[in-house]
Formats: sequence, structure tokens, C-alpha cells
Amino acid sequence: MQFEASFNLELVNQLAMKKLLLLFFILPLSILGQSGIDPERLDLYLNTLEEKNKAITAVAISKGGEIVYEKYSGYLSPTNTQRFNATTKFRVGSISKTFTATVIFQLIEEGKLSLDTKLSSVYPDFLNGDKITIAHLLSHQSGIHNYTDESDFASYMTVGKSKEEMLKIMKRMSSDFEPGSNTSYSNSGYFLLGLIIESVTGKTYTKNITDRIISKLELKETSYGDKIENDKNEATSMLLQGEWITYPYEWDMSTAYSAGAVVSTPRDLNVFMRALFKNELVSEESVNKMKEIIRGLGHGVFAVPFYEKQAFGHNGHIDTFDSGSYYFESDDVNVTVISTGLAITYNDILVGVLSLYFEKPFDIPTYDEKSIELDVETLKTYEGDFSSSKLPLKISVKVTDGQLTAQATGQNPFPLTAISETEFKFDAAGIVMIFGDKVDGKYTTFILKQGGQQFPYTKDKN
Repeated sequence: MQFEASFNLELVNQLAMKKLLLLFFILPLSILGQSGIDPERLDLYLNTLEEKNKAITAVAISKGGEIVYEKYSGYLSPTNTQRFNATTKFRVGSISKTFTATVIFQLIEEGKLSLDTKLSSVYPDFLNGDKITIAHLLSHQSGIHNYTDESDFASYMTVGKSKEEMLKIMKRMSSDFEPGSNTSYSNSGYFLLGLIIESVTGKTYTKNITDRIISKLELKETSYGDKIENDKNEATSMLLQGEWITYPYEWDMSTAYSAGAVVSTPRDLNVFMRALFKNELVSEESVNKMKEIIRGLGHGVFAVPFYEKQAFGHNGHIDTFDSGSYYFESDDVNVTVISTGLAITYNDILVGVLSLYFEKPFDIPTYDEKSIELDVETLKTYEGDFSSSKLPLKISVKVTDGQLTAQATGQNPFPLTAISETEFKFDAAGIVMIFGDKVDGKYTTFILKQGGQQFPYTKDKN
């Protein structure tokens, strides 16, 4: 394996080990004008992302339940010549949690559960089970440790576990805090909600979401996921290595389950989210409870501000798929953006799509950056050994033969090209390093960006 591949894959794999990933984004607040879609500018933006290898995307925007814009910019895999279309299926990660929460609220309305139902009523031997409620599980207030943060998660992430094995793993984990006293995003809570759904109904989680949501709304391209198959028009997760390659760490969906195993399309997700917030799946009272935000999170959804407007929905990350599906109630507008591979942040893309739809100022980037030359004395100000609390990889930065290089733990050094006095790139692996703070003329921090994610690094003390 070449260095460029091994370094990139390790970074993304460390990220995948962490969680199905809930990314919060806070967009600027100001006065918002009337929306009026400009399809040519949206096409230009999404085409530019594809042509410059910044992102592979699928986008659908609906108003009043009708598609007003859609764009599919990518191929099913690096080796498949079939392009995405309106029926191409994508893993949507934690958007699955909204499906799970919807079924839970349906069961509450049927009198089979309540928000105050204790976890101990189903699993009496679970730590703090007599204190943890359904409401805590829905709103990430249970204190149950996130199983995808466990050090051994990588050992079974791609091979799978039975539900019984997953339950044993979660039962032996410690609690992060007293139930209800704090909020911390946890896939464990939503995995347990799936098991509770099965216990209460006597039917599988798959049967429940199919009968209660998918069939009811005629979501023809939505289902519980399995191994990705291109010949079924399912998109592959991809990673940029100078060119796009297939991501080699495909989750076994048994380890995602009710926290992240749904596959769908932008069109179907728009239908689902609109139906949910139009009270077609659960009552207005239940929807209002779902939208109740406590320390940043709701009960299966979260709020997204955009200028003076607010949307509700969810986003997700699994493998290298990033997705988000949101409903702007005041406009009766749904926006779903899915990516199978990123070299920039997902949030940047979402801001671009929303800005172009809602006619807000947005300069479509060209990504035609030119490098600059820095003298050796300047380059020496970046030197040092750096560590991150978010990744186990240490990175050493130094000048070698007049060239600034970086070297990650156990890897070969790679050259850094200066784009500005603070921004450096290694395009072959999609790496960007942006230096920040200085002490005594030496840089002490940088942000490492890769695979659409970013990680803070701080210089080690000698």
C-alpha cells in the first residue's frame, strides 16, 4: 500500500470508529429574502464540486411536496460507469434515528410505551436502567456510553455482531453521567430503542419501519440496508486519493442497526421528512415533542438555523457517506443533500446549496488555487511535533532540503505546498493543514482537514 493511501485511510477509519457522526452546523443569522431557485447557478456549483474532485453529490429540493430541483453528480463507484439517478440508493447513517424515533412515538400514541417508560422494564439488569427513560434515549440524555467510541469497535465494525452480542457490549459499558443530567450524542441509545421496538411489537425493526413508514408513504427506494451492490443501483462509499477509490472499511449494517442502517434517496427523504412534520406519521403533539431541543438536541431531530429561518431534520455519516435532510416549515421546503465522498466539509456544501436556493450571497468557488513560495526561515516557523485529542496520530512538521514536510506516526513524510502563509496542502491525499496560533514567532496550532472532516492539533511541549 502506498503512503498516500495508508495515511488517508487511517484518518478516515479513525473517524468511522467514533460514531455515525452528528455534525452540528450554525449558519449566520440575518434577514432572509424570498426564495427563487436559480438552477443554472446550482448546476454550476455542483458540477464544479464534481469536476474539481471536491465532492460527489446527490441533491433534491422540494416545495409543497413537489420536486423543484434535483442534481446527481457522480458515479456508482470508481469503476462503474453508471451515473447516479433519482432512484440511486445511499446509506444515510444517522438519519435512520428519525425513522426510529418516529416508530417510538407511534408506539407511545398506541399506549404501548410512554416517554417515562424505564429501560429496566425491558432490560432489568442494565446499568441505571431504573433511571433511564425512553425520553432520555430519544434525546441522548441517558448517559449510556457510545459504543462506536469503544476502542474495540474497529474489530467488529465491518464483520458485524448479533443483536444479543451488541446488547452484551452495551451492558458492560460504564455510564458517562447521571441520566437526565447532561446530553451526549450516543448511538447506543438508538440501538436500544430499536431493540425496544422489537420487544414491544414482537416484530423486527425492519418490519416496523417498513409497515409504519416506508410502505405507508410509498418510499420505493428506502429500506433497511445490506452490503452495497452497484448492480442494484446502490452507491459506493468513496475516498479521494488523487482520484476517487472505493472506501475499504464498509460497515456491516448489524453494527449500525436502528442508529444508522437505513438506505434511501434524496427524493424519498424529502417525502419522509415532510410527512413527519406535517403530522402524517405521528400527531402534532408528538412532532412538537420531537422538536423540543434540550442542550442542542431534540428527540430524534434537531434544529438548523439559516438566516432568520429554522429547519428541522437530521444528518448522518457512515463510511464516507454524508447526508442531511431538512424541512423548512415556513416555506414548505425540503432540502436533502447526500455525498458519497468529500474533500471539503459537508457543511460548506449545504451552505452553498441553501444560499443558492434562498438567493443569499454566495460566490461559487473555482478551486483554482495557486501555490506560493516561502523562504526557509519562514518555513522553520511551522516546525514542531503536534498532537490531537481527536486522533491518535501525532504529526511532525519540519523543513527538509528547503521543503516543508509532515510525517504522521508510523508513516513516511509527505511534502506540503503553501497556498498562503497559513494554509498548506498535500493534494494526493486530500490533506489541508491550516496553521493558527503563534508563540515567540513559532506556530503552535494547526487544523488538519481531510475527507471533509477537520481535526485540531497543538504543538507538544518540549
